[in-house]
Amino acid sequence: MANIKWSYMDHWSMLTQRGLIDPWYSRKCMDRFIRQIVALGFTGYDSFLYRLTSMASNFGGGSLKNVLKFMQDRGMEKFVGIWPMLAGTPHDRSTHDQGVASAEQSLKLVEGLGVENFIVMPGGQYAQVEPVTDEKIKIMGEYYNRIGEVTLRHGIKLSCHHEFFCAIHSQEEIEKFYSWTDPKYVFFYCDTAQHVIAGVDPVILYMKYHDRCGGLHLKDTHYIDRVEDYRIPNDPEMNSSTTGRWFWEMGTREGLVNFPKLMKALKGYNYTGWLTVEHDKADVYEGNNASSTCMAKWYIDNVLSPIYQ
Repeated sequence: MANIKWSYMDHWSMLTQRGLIDPWYSRKCMDRFIRQIVALGFTGYDSFLYRLTSMASNFGGGSLKNVLKFMQDRGMEKFVGIWPMLAGTPHDRSTHDQGVASAEQSLKLVEGLGVENFIVMPGGQYAQVEPVTDEKIKIMGEYYNRIGEVTLRHGIKLSCHHEFFCAIHSQEEIEKFYSWTDPKYVFFYCDTAQHVIAGVDPVILYMKYHDRCGGLHLKDTHYIDRVEDYRIPNDPEMNSSTTGRWFWEMGTREGLVNFPKLMKALKGYNYTGWLTVEHDKADVYEGNNASSTCMAKWYIDNVLSPIYQ
């Protein structure tokens, strides 16, 4: 798979005498974490901007470039995707200027890190926005057209990631959103599990928007939301009535995502660049990130890679 590189989305936690901690808790923990994922073949890193600023506090001068150097010394290539800290409420035009200003500030923080994608949920939680009307979707589209124009000036794509509880999550809502946004500025980011939970086929979505796809988060799910758990306020991923664990690593027998079909589509459209493995909340139900990541990489090497080659 010479055209594909693998990135890892940071949701990792580590068990210590103090309980579960994040790897950026200390330089020692970061060293252990980075060496583990590099050993498996991940050379890109995705994270949240607030986590990066916490990492920087462990390095001289609080510089993210020092963090990158620390990671590169251990075999990591670059930061690939970042979730920025954007102000504003996308469906409220009166907050859009505030959001654009916060995007500019976030871009300054990641300058020189090689970031390719600013990944955002293109609306608030469904419960905070409903009723989701065409007018609100158009307003959200206006907001992200402006943000995307700003990020692209810095060589970074604004890529929209549709959680199953996002205000824009159904097939119809997604299609309206991309029809009312400028493909020069607003890109699609495919999260395989989130789309399946929302009752949407991620392979069909990728094929439809392959020419404006900024990247993919690869993870599986065992459930489809059939009882409108997406309407739960606060955190539907943690407080749902259906399951305590929405997300699973690739390769489980109960998995609902058709990864081989997706890999064939990626090959068919000559997708090149980074694919990102994500294990969101893999440590619930006595699971752990290290085990999930090893299982996923085995599946990549033995099932997915032969399809793309």
